[in-house]
Amino acid sequence: MPIDFDGKFTDAVPDFKGIYIKDADIPIRDRLKSEGRLVSAGTYIHSYPFCWRSQTPLIYRAFDTWFIKVTDIKEQLIKNNKDSTWVPSFVQEKRFHNWLTDARDWCFSRNRYWGNPIPIWVSEDGEEVVCIGSIKELQELSGCGDIKDLHRENIDHITIPSKMGKGVLRRIPEVFDCWFESGSMPFAQLHYPFSISEEAFSQRFPANFIAEGLDQTRGWFYTLMVISTAVKGCAPFKNLIVNGIVLAEDGSKMSKSKKNYPDPMFIAHQYGADACRLYLCNSPVVRAEPLKFAGDGVKGIVRDVFLPWFNAYRFLIQNVSRWEKGTGQNFIFDPKLKEKLFAEADSNIMDKWIIAANQHLIKFVRNEMDNYRLYNVVKHMLQFLEQLTNWYVRLNRSRMKGEEGPKE
Repeated sequence: MPIDFDGKFTDAVPDFKGIYIKDADIPIRDRLKSEGRLVSAGTYIHSYPFCWRSQTPLIYRAFDTWFIKVTDIKEQLIKNNKDSTWVPSFVQEKRFHNWLTDARDWCFSRNRYWGNPIPIWVSEDGEEVVCIGSIKELQELSGCGDIKDLHRENIDHITIPSKMGKGVLRRIPEVFDCWFESGSMPFAQLHYPFSISEEAFSQRFPANFIAEGLDQTRGWFYTLMVISTAVKGCAPFKNLIVNGIVLAEDGSKMSKSKKNYPDPMFIAHQYGADACRLYLCNSPVVRAEPLKFAGDGVKGIVRDVFLPWFNAYRFLIQNVSRWEKGTGQNFIFDPKLKEKLFAEADSNIMDKWIIAANQHLIKFVRNEMDNYRLYNVVKHMLQFLEQLTNWYVRLNRSRMKGEEGPKE
């Protein structure tokens, strides 16, 4: 590698040593020209990578890194992927499966100061390598005494005597890729295996479900699967719910700096949090598709779902109050009435129908929710509301008002 970490030429290029590579462009061109080797000189307009934070041009520089040999467990990864349930399934069967099929070894090291230090100690020639599995093991091998903090500044000075006569082993300078840490979540959150038994851990692993955005297909979903497969040989979750990305109403990315989104508190106060939840449940976002969030969409849920439901409830309360006033009795709900209605042959067929429709809705919603298919719920709720308000209430209005006698 002819350049250092400052982007300057090293001893490998003695004629330009210590010069920043971009500053060396003109001297190199002049050198080639003076030697009669310059064929052409000009300017080309092309795309070039820039640092998103500092907006300065980037330089590609190769250096040694550490890898997890994912290719050795690729077939197990593909098998474990099939053992879990994804909603929607196409992300599992296509996007994630294809990614696993083409999986490469994972570079898990980063050349930064801040981060979780990689617990690998090596000899100066790199031939003797020791991977430390616990604080206790590090203390025993190094004789360093008590360790209270595992950040770099507290452990980088610790050395381990070589067992191969190579002097001392020192920790490699790299830290973990942060995605390695997120992929370790099922184990790290329980401090496994140090603070929990295998039996207790097995009650919490694999997780019943996890939920994240579609952009995590090659991120968190992948690192979770790799680490759990390597450690436990199985998937880290039983069910995985993939959400789409919520965008601004014009389709652009929501941004705090641009303020291109409605105030969440305004939505909650104006329409209610439940209306917002139902709007999201009935949107493309629960099918792993993007959603252009619009306040009018939440308003539509209030109009189409909550107002008809409330109006039906208000109609019931008004007529209960009328009945109580006319009879001088308190209205008491009888939870067993629906069984009586179905048992009596002369019961009103409309009552049997709406009770059956209600029970079917409850059963359907519970089944769909248990299987994380949220996108199927609102459609059937709307169908039931149509049956309740535009058919049952309308056709039985006179009965409910008591115009056909107290029994009816």
